[in-house]
Amino acid sequence: MSKPQFETLLYDVEDGIATITLNRPDRLNAFTPKMMLDMIAAFDATDADDAVKAVIVTGAGRGFCAGADLGAGGGTFDQGAREAERRAAGDTGDVTRDGGGRVSLRIFESLKPVIAAVNGAAVGVGVTMQLPMDIRLASTDAKFGFVFARRGIALEACSSWFLPRLVGPPTALEWCYSGRVFSAQEAHAKGLVQALHAPEDLLPAARALATEFVANASPMSMAVTRQLIWRGMVADHPMEAHRADSRSMRQRGASDDAREGIAAFLEKRPADFPDRVSKGLPDLWPEWQAPEYR
Repeated sequence: MSKPQFETLLYDVEDGIATITLNRPDRLNAFTPKMMLDMIAAFDATDADDAVKAVIVTGAGRGFCAGADLGAGGGTFDQGAREAERRAAGDTGDVTRDGGGRVSLRIFESLKPVIAAVNGAAVGVGVTMQLPMDIRLASTDAKFGFVFARRGIALEACSSWFLPRLVGPPTALEWCYSGRVFSAQEAHAKGLVQALHAPEDLLPAARALATEFVANASPMSMAVTRQLIWRGMVADHPMEAHRADSRSMRQRGASDDAREGIAAFLEKRPADFPDRVSKGLPDLWPEWQAPEYR
């Protein structure tokens, strides 16, 4: 598969790990309509490529993402202006929808584990786009901010759904009401970030974690597990999870992956899982309809 090229991102695959780097360092990787389209396309590429078994998202230069590019001044969030800008960037989707939300929903749909390696400032959409990622690692120099109320706007990128589920409503509301920028240490203490690393150790730590996934786990099992966890968060009763788990065990238990995993264990060798995620997930949730994220 040829390597995709993007205007606002760097995209590399090595040893089963795709690294997506937000690449507008002169603007602290501020988010634009073109970056929205590039992010969606990058996750299309990782899902379609069976050589990719895990994804890392990070930023070039000093920042992860400083939020929306405010170059348009006071009209930055004017809906009509944003719609025209997105059309000019080549957006053929529903331009009335929040662009950050379209990125978040695409990440939510990912078939591969997603690790955020937060190397610097992550503000506004720079932090909300991380919420549907599975694991957030941060540099000790990173900073976070849900600054929307200070800009006279409100939550976006599906963060009103994700944030309280990750850190609880009181913490989510305090961060959003105040709009203050807070440290990586506070993000870690409140559960937004899973681990802190010295700046020079951040990407190696993210790669080490991704390598553990790549080396030991069935890609199809990871894809199924990812959706079982995320979709189970909105189940009305554990019985819904039980039904989905039961379908999963029935289908995965009869798979070539399961036979290979058991054989590898008994023979004390690494497994070579044959099932391919690009062929799609088994139908474990017949009652669940995926949202349109384009």
